[in-house]
Amino acid sequence: MLGRYGSILAIMLLAAPGPAWAGAWLMDKGEGQIVFGGTLSRADNAFDGSRKLGSTPRYRKFELQGLFEYGLTDRFTLMLGPGYQHIDIAAPTDASRSGFGYSEFGGRYRFLQGDSWVFSGQAMIRAPGTGQGFNPAAVGYTEPEFDVRALFGKSFTAAGLPAFLDLQLAQRFRLGNSADEFRFDATFGIRPAEKWLLLVQSLNVVSEGASPNLLIPSYDYSKLQISAVYSLTPALSLQVGGFTTFSGRNALQENGLVAGIWYKF
Repeated sequence: MLGRYGSILAIMLLAAPGPAWAGAWLMDKGEGQIVFGGTLSRADNAFDGSRKLGSTPRYRKFELQGLFEYGLTDRFTLMLGPGYQHIDIAAPTDASRSGFGYSEFGGRYRFLQGDSWVFSGQAMIRAPGTGQGFNPAAVGYTEPEFDVRALFGKSFTAAGLPAFLDLQLAQRFRLGNSADEFRFDATFGIRPAEKWLLLVQSLNVVSEGASPNLLIPSYDYSKLQISAVYSLTPALSLQVGGFTTFSGRNALQENGLVAGIWYKF
């Protein structure tokens, strides 16, 4: 099992999944989208360095995330995303924090596009909402980050139904003492009915080394998220689903619920 302090500090780095933001596709010029989403998660176990599960002090997180996307041109979409979070860790750590999480600023640019596919790039600056490095519930959320990724989207027909696949490769540069991360996200979506969209997502993170100054070993984890989106109107949709961490090393085994509201204009 992980050492007590190494375990608690390492799991602070894990961000819960959220509502499915737009993938490789861009907004048309003059059109936009606003998304508000929340996650509620809990973990009582953690994967150790050998990927075996062991108990850990209870960890709870509630997170709200917003996203504003607007098509400045047909090839460039502006993106803004403020965040809020509450984290609570049980004894013996006995720590909590409520306040702004990471807020993101950046955009997505379309490089290539075919009849049924698109290839784009995205860059985001992630500004931390706290500098409370002394608080265990804030570790991993106090330093600026820069996320750059390549995105590929493909639409097709599966079992006679409209479907799509979105693949994302990302490098997240984390300033300060935290290790950089490699990320790979995959989303499969299918429409079983006109107003319904089902999403299956695989979210994967691998640290690029350890963070000795923070007593955090190298880590990796994979999460599976399944959700459904229902279109109330052509402009307004609701999303609900759940996620679980099904594999990891020096990471929380986290389970939770997600919900979101999408509005297009």
